Amino acid sequence: MLTGRKLALTLAFTALIALAFGVSCTGFFPKNSLSAISIQPPSPQIQVGAANSQTLQAWGTYQDNSRSQITSGVQWTSSDSTVLQIDPVTGLATGENSGGTATVTAAAQGLSTTATATVFLGNITGFQVCMGTFGATTSCSSGSTALTWNPNATQAVPQNFVAQGTANGTLLDFTTASTWTVSPTPLAGSIMCTNNTVSPETCTVAQFTTASPPTYVITVTYGTSSTATVNVTVAN
Repeated sequence: MLTGRKLALTLAFTALIALAFGVSCTGFFPKNSLSAISIQPPSPQIQVGAANSQTLQAWGTYQDNSRSQITSGVQWTSSDSTVLQIDPVTGLATGENSGGTATVTAAAQGLSTTATATVFLGNITGFQVCMGTFGATTSCSSGSTALTWNPNATQAVPQNFVAQGTANGTLLDFTTASTWTVSPTPLAGSIMCTNNTVSPETCTVAQFTTASPPTYVITVTYGTSSTATVNVTVAN
């Protein structure tokens, strides 16, 4: 049987062992550190105007593969403040001017990630794609009817296009704020649109060696609902 003194010493010794064991366990199980971050939503769509501001979120993936939102210590930046303003602390994003795209960066704990934000005006009417330059067009698409371009297959043919529409009663140039895609996937060197950062957009059909060149469709998209197309019928 333990006496009072021996019992006290035994308990003290046990406490020291437990403390030492706890310290050693801390060494064996390091802090669950951040291994990657992501932006939510991954492809923000933001309508122009303070009333349409959207707060972006940073989410972290940790070494144990768990995920949770990072609620503090995130630094937010925008690649183009004329298109997208973002609060560096809160991640509140606001679309500016007539829209476009901007790269959003979120940084935390030595890590960073990016997302491409699309900024657009709402209530666009009469969206169309036209040959020529803004204010000096020759022919345009109309509603669901595509514009048709008939380039010659025997030589490289450049053509200028503009995307335009009406917002608040004013005709605006949306060329650089739109996305231009070609389908089906073009043959190497056959047709391309340069995606210039200035208006107009230049598309080119190079010389074809096939007897029957395919028909291509250039699709122009602005925002979430404005779309126009160009049917490219290559003539031999």
